[in-house]
Amino acid sequence: MNFVASLGARALAVLHSFGHAAFFFLDLLRAIPPALRRFGLVVVQIHAIGNRSLIIILSSGLAVGFVLALQMYYALVTYGAAESLGLIVNLALVRELGPVVTGLLFAGRAGTSLTAEIGLMKAGEQIAAMEMMAVDPKSRVLAPRFIAGMVSMPILAILFSAIGILGAYVVAVLLIGVDAGNFWSIMQSKVDVWRDVGNGIVKSMVFGVICSFVALYQGYETDATPEGVAYATTRTVVISSLAILGMDFILTALMFSTP
Repeated sequence: MNFVASLGARALAVLHSFGHAAFFFLDLLRAIPPALRRFGLVVVQIHAIGNRSLIIILSSGLAVGFVLALQMYYALVTYGAAESLGLIVNLALVRELGPVVTGLLFAGRAGTSLTAEIGLMKAGEQIAAMEMMAVDPKSRVLAPRFIAGMVSMPILAILFSAIGILGAYVVAVLLIGVDAGNFWSIMQSKVDVWRDVGNGIVKSMVFGVICSFVALYQGYETDATPEGVAYATTRTVVISSLAILGMDFILTALMFSTP
């Protein structure tokens, strides 16, 4: 009976946390219109979240393109299908690797930064001071960062896929010797802008919402102590990564299940 009681208590705690997070998300959505009237704050956060993540996104995209082209070539040349290398690399990047890897990197770099920043503001009682002055911290502090995350993530995913394709071109064409015309032509004829590229952008937008929301929620609800901030930062990476991988499966099943 003690086990059943503890299990029920844990289930109620999980449901309570989900409900609290849902109300927090609704509050963020309501704070978006006032935040857009302070568009300068949004621009500053886009620079802090997106522009400062460019180096890790571009370098990771280039490395993924290198490795993907090399591995796919060794797999395809066995069956005499090396001419399909450009198509497979492109589809793998724009459909899956671009949004997913960018989301994981975004959670590790920008997500932890947001959580630590909001957590330190709470620990320093800056959030409480805003509330005392009748300033809504969700519209003044959280919403601009939430909007910046939603805007930055698709752009970073597009850049990741683009630099990955260029990296695959360098390995496949310049190093291995695959025909350059074949590499680009099959890509242009077989990749659909709306079904492939468009769905990848939609995925990245969803991942941007997830990463930004989790980071802000963990930072805002953390204990106002150094240990609490460190714990919230770790939870941001873990929850965001698991949520991205789980949502990727759901979106892939919905987007590409029909021919």
